[in-house]
Amino acid sequence: MAAAVARRGRLGREGRASLCSFLLGASVAALPLLLGSSPSLLAAPGLRGRLALALHVAGVNAALLLIYPRPLYKIAVRACFLGFAFGCGLLLSAGRSAWSHFGWYMCSLSLFHYSEYLVTAINNPRSLSLDSFLLNHSFEYNLAALSSWVEFTLEKLFFPELKQITWLSTVGLLMVIFGDCLRKAAMLTAGSNFNHIVQNEKSDTHTLVTSGVYGWFRHPSYVGWFYWSIGTQVLLCNPICVVGYALASWRFFRERIEEEEITLIHFFGEEYLEYKRKVPSGLPFIKGVKLEL
Repeated sequence: MAAAVARRGRLGREGRASLCSFLLGASVAALPLLLGSSPSLLAAPGLRGRLALALHVAGVNAALLLIYPRPLYKIAVRACFLGFAFGCGLLLSAGRSAWSHFGWYMCSLSLFHYSEYLVTAINNPRSLSLDSFLLNHSFEYNLAALSSWVEFTLEKLFFPELKQITWLSTVGLLMVIFGDCLRKAAMLTAGSNFNHIVQNEKSDTHTLVTSGVYGWFRHPSYVGWFYWSIGTQVLLCNPICVVGYALASWRFFRERIEEEEITLIHFFGEEYLEYKRKVPSGLPFIKGVKLEL
């Protein structure tokens, strides 16, 4: 929910810098071709591989410092980091190591965060900031990510067979793809009405979006994020975090939806209440705020 932008759909300077930097970081995936080695470079890098990775990181960072002034550099270095994580994920995925499924996860996580920034740059550049990457979403979010990495590593050490259930990881990957695509479709459909922060004041350009994926669910971006987050843990075959993520995400979105719907009722009144009666929230056992005019 934010002011409309006349040039919606065109990438501004920040968006272009982020895209170039993401691709530059992702170019790490081309290192095996340059070195004439196998894609499993990260699984068993050796001295030559480690040196190549270090030189790639140093060279890319130096290039960003030379190309961009400090405000754009802050954007570029974050996008480049996400691109680097995406490229490393591709290398792990392509290798025949026990870490291949973690490579899928790295690609999913880095692409989710980068695309949050990119779509905001396209849709609503006036609300664009470093926070649009969602890298500092909350302490709880970062703790959840760390917990999933710890669980994956410990279970890989003590129960390695648990991390080799390819069909289950494939189900998780499909959940991740579905969730992220649904969220981005919601962001693009809402256009400049979408904002990462719940708005408390209605602008002149605010409209109630009920078409597209909003005709399926009242909160498609939250539905997408909910299934994306659970899907990442199914992908990693993390049984503890699957349950933990499901419960924590459900509670977070229940509270977030209730908070947002109070604002939407205040903004649109009976129009939103009628929409609320016809279209479900999209999340299990979450009906939204119980208010009537």
